[in-house]
Amino acid sequence: MRLTDEQRLDWLRLIRSENVGPRTFRALLNRFGGARAALAALPELARRGGATRPVHVTSVTEAERELATARRHGVVFVALGEPDYPAALQAIDDAPPLIGVRGRLDLLQQPAVGIVGARNASAAGLMFAEKIARELGDAGFAVVSGLARGIDGAAHQGSLARGTVAVLAGGQDRPYPPEHLDLLEAVAAHGAVVSEMPMGWVPRGRDFPRRNRIISGLVLGVVVVEAARRSGSLITARRALEHGREVFAVPGSPLDPRAEGTNDLLKQGATLVTAAADVVAALEPMVGRSFERPLDEPAPIALPLPLEMPEDSRTHDGVTALLGPTPVAVDDLIRWSGAAPATVHMTLLELELAGRLDRQRGGRVALVC
Repeated sequence: MRLTDEQRLDWLRLIRSENVGPRTFRALLNRFGGARAALAALPELARRGGATRPVHVTSVTEAERELATARRHGVVFVALGEPDYPAALQAIDDAPPLIGVRGRLDLLQQPAVGIVGARNASAAGLMFAEKIARELGDAGFAVVSGLARGIDGAAHQGSLARGTVAVLAGGQDRPYPPEHLDLLEAVAAHGAVVSEMPMGWVPRGRDFPRRNRIISGLVLGVVVVEAARRSGSLITARRALEHGREVFAVPGSPLDPRAEGTNDLLKQGATLVTAAADVVAALEPMVGRSFERPLDEPAPIALPLPLEMPEDSRTHDGVTALLGPTPVAVDDLIRWSGAAPATVHMTLLELELAGRLDRQRGGRVALVC
């Protein structure tokens, strides 16, 4: 599948519309057959979900403006299901429908390793991250990290000559931190820069965990060099485990708080790493593995489809009444409601578009209170 320019514009409009995230996008596309039909359905779906005001649907003008800004910065948008979309990333359940890429698209198809760690890293940690990144690059792996201060920056520096991928929490034109602008330009020139966020987007705290799931989704394994117990790097490690990736940890001194998280990972079964050879030995059997695609190859169509809604509004209300602030599995919701699965999923979609539903990992949902 490769999108036409018209379809790509529709995809961008849909993912930029209010309350539409990766899972909602996929549900809408599979339900309506294409982004244009889904866009036409959004206002009514949100109204049925209980929205108290009209939801914002991104206009053609807004999407064209973002595309023009992206072109000026050398960014291309690659869609889920297209040949240039990374196969490993496509396999996760909340893969971004569109990623903006600057630099080498071919690098995203190369076997990759993530390297993450503390922003306030020690000198020894920085030296080790740079060294292992360089050696992993020499072994044929692309190195993926988040362009943050500390370990991330050292990993990019070490693998710059062989191929490195920086995943941003903000827009391609809003790099963070500002002092890594030169490093970002070097990565774009020799490797690839990836972001799912809109052009002009300034990253907020909650955007970094979203970025971390892209890092873990792109790679075969993640190496954590230094991390405190309450570290964003541990979020990346947890997401890597959820994605079926390998997790590696570099041991550190029990007296250094920056090693508490990595030492805990080792106690929990992470693979101990003291050299790049440890990572290579674990990942070599996985190189060339195939990844299953969660999206049903929906060739998006240009013609809108008729909007079909559940006929019995009492069923819709009954499903909503079963929801509350405590997360519940969707399968249990179907069982207890007695409604058809399609009706339950449509109700959840409507609630989500109205901003009233919180989807959590493991297929669990809760009402936003």
